[in-house]
Parts: sequence; structure tokens; C-alpha cells
Amino acid sequence: MDFLDLLGLLLLAGAGWLWFDSLSAREAAVAAARATCGSEDLMLLDDTVAIARLRLARDGDGVLRIRRVYGFEYSDTGNDRHSGSVVMLGSRIEVINIRRRQGPVLKVVH
Repeated sequence: MDFLDLLGLLLLAGAGWLWFDSLSAREAAVAAARATCGSEDLMLLDDTVAIARLRLARDGDGVLRIRRVYGFEYSDTGNDRHSGSVVMLGSRIEVINIRRRQGPVLKVVH
């Protein structure tokens, strides 16, 4: 096995890890959006989230992690759509953003 074969294998393994890690992060974001909408008497529309942004960031300990921002839509009456987001750093949920008529609701999860 030469160097290019090894490099290709490592790139393939890295892509597989990123895909698997992204699936578990997405499931955590869906659960967080569902729980937040349930606690605020809102309906999570389409019962899913979509990736909006992906970048590297450092956590509180200085460790480099993947920061993902997922968008979702919710409704308070069933006749309208509002946008919200879930911000994750690694596998930890940092912030859940939803906007209500009386003003924004920002949940910080530690």
C-alpha cells in the first residue's frame, strides 16, 4: 500500500466519521427542538431540523469542536410559520432560539 492509497483510506474514514457524527448531532437537535416547542406550547413543523451552518469553534476548555447551527420551523396557531434554530458545539446543545410575538425567547442549555 503506497502513500496515496493510505491517504485516500484516511480521507474516506474521516468522511465516514463526520457523517456518523452529524447524524447523531442532528438527532439531538431534533429532540431539543421538539422539547422546546413542547414546553412553550408550540408545534414543531415538519418534525425535523435542517443544517444551516457548519464550522470549527473552540469550547470553554479551548478544545476545537464542530459548531453546527440547525434551523427549524414552528407554529403557535397552526396557521403561521416561524423560524427557530438550535446551536450545537460538538455534541452539546449551546442555544435554542425561538421568537414569540411578545419577544424572543432564548434558551441557554448547559
